[in-house]
Amino acid sequence: MTAATHSSLFPQVPDSADAVLEGLDPEQREVATALHGPVCVLAGAGTGKTRAITHRIAYGVRAGILQPSSVLAVTFTNRAAGEMRGRLRQLGAVGVQARTFHSAALRQLQYFWPKAIGGSMPRIVDRKVQLVADAAAACRIRLDRGELRDVTSEIEWSKVTQTVPGDYAPAAAKAGRETPRDPAEIAQIYSVYEDLKRERGVIDFEDVLLLTVAVLQDRPDVAEQVRAQYQHFVVDEYQDVSPLQQRLLELWLGDRENLCVVGDASQTIYSFTGATPDYLLDFRTRHPGATVVKLVRDYRSTPQVVHLANGLLAQARGRAADHRLELVSQRAPGPEPVFTEYTDEPAEAEGAAHRIRELIDSGVPAGEIAVLFRTNSQSETYEQALADAGVPYQLRGAERFFDRPEVRKAIAALRAAARFGGNDHLLDDAVDLPSQVRAVLSGEGWTPEPPAGSGAVRERWESLAALVNLAQDFAAVHRRAGLPDLVVELDERAGAQHAPTVQGVTLASLHAAKGLEWDVVFLVGVAEGMMPITYAKTDEQIEEERRLLYVGVTRARERLHLSWALSRSPGGRPNRRPSRFLDGLRPGSTGTRGRAAAGGTGGVERGFPAARSGPSGSGSPRRRLRSPARCRVCGRTLTDAGEMKLMRCDDCPSDMDEGLYERLRDWRAGQARRSGQPDWCIFTDRTLMAIAESSPEDEYELVRIPGVGRRKLGRYGADVLAICAGREPAGEQERD
Repeated sequence: MTAATHSSLFPQVPDSADAVLEGLDPEQREVATALHGPVCVLAGAGTGKTRAITHRIAYGVRAGILQPSSVLAVTFTNRAAGEMRGRLRQLGAVGVQARTFHSAALRQLQYFWPKAIGGSMPRIVDRKVQLVADAAAACRIRLDRGELRDVTSEIEWSKVTQTVPGDYAPAAAKAGRETPRDPAEIAQIYSVYEDLKRERGVIDFEDVLLLTVAVLQDRPDVAEQVRAQYQHFVVDEYQDVSPLQQRLLELWLGDRENLCVVGDASQTIYSFTGATPDYLLDFRTRHPGATVVKLVRDYRSTPQVVHLANGLLAQARGRAADHRLELVSQRAPGPEPVFTEYTDEPAEAEGAAHRIRELIDSGVPAGEIAVLFRTNSQSETYEQALADAGVPYQLRGAERFFDRPEVRKAIAALRAAARFGGNDHLLDDAVDLPSQVRAVLSGEGWTPEPPAGSGAVRERWESLAALVNLAQDFAAVHRRAGLPDLVVELDERAGAQHAPTVQGVTLASLHAAKGLEWDVVFLVGVAEGMMPITYAKTDEQIEEERRLLYVGVTRARERLHLSWALSRSPGGRPNRRPSRFLDGLRPGSTGTRGRAAAGGTGGVERGFPAARSGPSGSGSPRRRLRSPARCRVCGRTLTDAGEMKLMRCDDCPSDMDEGLYERLRDWRAGQARRSGQPDWCIFTDRTLMAIAESSPEDEYELVRIPGVGRRKLGRYGADVLAICAGREPAGEQERD
């Protein structure tokens, strides 16, 4: 709970609609009172978005503007939906529906099934993986456990992106997906999977959305009944919607626009599941009359943490980066983030555990501390280090390392080899303990090189690789040890992990940490190959990794520790380096230039709906809708912020004066040196390109260029116009 939302454990219900608005900051109040038409809330991390939208609903209900039963608030997790319902009850807005997309769709599907389809609704399959396994067997395709989970994920992705089996292969290629098997094989399994569901009379989780969409599309009477029930919609975490969820939302809405969406493109970290921020970023294009409110007052984190978070995004690229928000901390100053380099991973884990032990001894509750890592396979080292330090911990979003099925099976194989190894031909050429372990685990799926891509196959390999590494480290200390000794060591380690979970330090992956926060956060393994992860190859994948680190940073309220190791194991070659994302941010490093945040300040942008017909002279005058920006070369409508600055597509030919552009860059560099701030704080590269392309002759032409504005016109306008006219800037003449 953030500082912006916390008052007491059981707050008193406000006694009036106006009382609901008390305590909201100006932007939150704008959200709460914008009850008509489309509203888009761009909410940075820790800015009180849940507070804003629950107070919006409560204010509308308490003021008599919204009927509780006519409001549907949609989010992505049962936890978030439950929290929203609880807050609404505390605000006196009883009767509002707050559900996940699937929960809301399932409820409607169950109600309308007899009328729209007839008979009883099919059972939702309990274990989709088993059905996929049966489909693979029918296709005579053998899948191991990891591949089975990955193929299941591919089928889920296909359904949420509304891709049928016949279109899977080209769709996967277009999306740049790392497929666990040949795409043709996955398409075949997908097709048979759908056949098996029909034969057995069952549906899966994704079918709930697909069937609800089908019913609403095919039965106008059902759609009208739903629309008569729900008049107002609120969608949280809108950057995470899939094409299928967006289609369902559109069918719920019909031709109405009583919609409020809330999101942050900089927290898009689930693209691999089919989520896309495009619907959030294109909201103003689809709804020209929308009111856009930006929440940037960060009530969660100290200025030091917020500064680092802003610095991460300042170096970002891509469409989401063009719409990022620059947070402004509302908290008192705290300690600077701590950057620590270790010689190897065990030393890093021990260092984190030692600092955590000190924090707990100084009075910090263990439950207010978290260790966040990129992959679940990293947890075992930290579990052991914390156990050795006597620190209680709990795992979130992942099984304990020794409870993972592949780990249990691998240890069973090692135990069997320890007992009967003399009869195992796999051990014939194994000369020492590490080679024996590698030989045994090769039969469980371990390979010298990691598999390509991500997902279950990769995680399974990482678990087995962790056992191989552990065996190497154990043998380095106990040179005469054999397999029986290692098995005893593994059993002892497994037993030492039985720590209390109440008030324990949280161990979690960065994905599992989304939506949570702690006083102290340790971000570990922040090194190249892990952050960004090795298999992130494309620019889009790299930027999602940056956003994932941003999510991790913004989980911290007061203290933030970032660390990395130069080698994997003690005595190993120190060939690792800190993550590129920290370049220019950690002490002693240099980095690439960032860019000014597009719309990095809070505020409100109001839409202007088309004027209604009426008697001449009646009503107040309305501003005309701003026409869409179009490329001045090819005429295409522009939606990308960078292209809109240039007023042309990136691919269209430029008529930029290269000499003028270079003179502007030189001038900007001098300004940046003298003011002690980054180049982009003067003007971004895009803005300089736009100036060099248009070569403005006066202030009126200059201020019309996106990225200039009145403030920068007053500060730099004379210099820029002088350079455009081929003269020396006045400031330069004075220095000469």
